[in-house]
Amino acid sequence: MNLPAMLSRFAAVVVFTGLAAIAQAKDLAVVSSVYHLTNGVDEAQRAMGNIRNHLNADPTAKIVVVGNGDGILFMLDGAKDKNGNPFDATIQDLKSKGVDFRLCNNTLVTRKIDRSKVIPDVAIVESGVAEAAKLQSREGYAYLRP
Repeated sequence: MNLPAMLSRFAAVVVFTGLAAIAQAKDLAVVSSVYHLTNGVDEAQRAMGNIRNHLNADPTAKIVVVGNGDGILFMLDGAKDKNGNPFDATIQDLKSKGVDFRLCNNTLVTRKIDRSKVIPDVAIVESGVAEAAKLQSREGYAYLRP
């Protein structure tokens, strides 16, 4: 086999190997999702179950929960699900698995809720709607509603 033919075949192998590596890397990419909550405690309870299932299926998933309107209620001190279980323990457990919780400051201000009522594991963002939109459009998160 002559030198140009050998170089051509070598180049084809290199290109093919590179393309295969890129395809494999995309398969291994972390899936990022934002769960946007706006409808109160029942929706939050469903979301917590969905998130547990999500993490069981894909433990590497990056998940952010954003609440505004009634979607902040479960992130307040003393909030309980319909079975009487406190949400703070659930939030703490999911936080230990890498889930971030973000609450809308605009809702706190509008409803005159003191920031001290927010569970310590929850971050306060200026706007819940803007946060969900930013995660989806700028950071490539999948937008999910439970």
